[in-house]
Amino acid sequence: MKNLYNRYSFFKTILFTTAIAIFFVSCKGNTDAAAAADAPVAVQTPVKVTTIDESSLVNYTELNATSSFMQKNYVKANAIGYLQQVYAKIGHYVNKGELLFTIKTKEAQSIGNSINVLDTTFKFSGVNKIKASDHGYITQLSHQVGDYVQDGEQLAIISDRSSFAFIMQLPYEMRGVLKGNENVQLSLPDGTKLTGKVASFMPAVDTLSQTQGVVIKVNSNISIPENLVARARIVKSAKSNTISLPKSAILSNETQTEFWVMKLINPTTAVKTPVTKGIESGDRVEILTPKFSNQDKIVVTGNYGLPDTAKVKIVQ
Repeated sequence: MKNLYNRYSFFKTILFTTAIAIFFVSCKGNTDAAAAADAPVAVQTPVKVTTIDESSLVNYTELNATSSFMQKNYVKANAIGYLQQVYAKIGHYVNKGELLFTIKTKEAQSIGNSINVLDTTFKFSGVNKIKASDHGYITQLSHQVGDYVQDGEQLAIISDRSSFAFIMQLPYEMRGVLKGNENVQLSLPDGTKLTGKVASFMPAVDTLSQTQGVVIKVNSNISIPENLVARARIVKSAKSNTISLPKSAILSNETQTEFWVMKLINPTTAVKTPVTKGIESGDRVEILTPKFSNQDKIVVTGNYGLPDTAKVKIVQ
């Protein structure tokens, strides 16, 4: 009986020990699973990358240029009388010596043909002819048939076609980037492109805007109206075979005093790399420092807001 009791106690002890062992193993397994679930997951930002480009960059600036006839000829009456005929028409082109007006003097208007009736050999008409002093367009017409005009009174204005030019307002501090006889590209509002040449600089500067008028002559067969505003493109600076990146690859602080790019140091890590910018042309920016190689990969999209060292995933 005593042996049976001892066996029972032995088996009871073994079962209790086994239960405790199973309990601790189970608890440890749950703890490891919870710890694994709570472990931070590395987030990878999808990005696209690019490499540097070595090409020529040209930095332009655009200014307004207004079309104008620099020389205007004023057609005036040469006698006191009445306009008998008006051949001039607004907008028409006239040649030098072309008949524009006829004036019948007030004396001839008063006495009519009385003198010719008294003496047929005295061929008196009292009609004066006024002709164009130069070629150009009639841009202003002040009188019509039947008007009474005084001697020297303005009848019309002829804008000399050969004096046509664009007047560009150039900030005086930019005078150094523009030289005489330099070619300037002009873009008209309808998309027409013209090539002009700097002819001269006006001898005065506007008091308020501190801009100087620049005369740009163009050779064009198309008729361009006066006071048309075109866009003149001026080359500020140019460089050849320089390193550049897309504008979207360049990041900056709020005051735009510091600039950087996100450069990949391995396939999944991008680091902040400060850069020094040069000239900008279109969507390209010159990189002065550091000297990137053709193998360097720079984040071009998905880079906004990335920390100094970021985990990334390259997508196509």
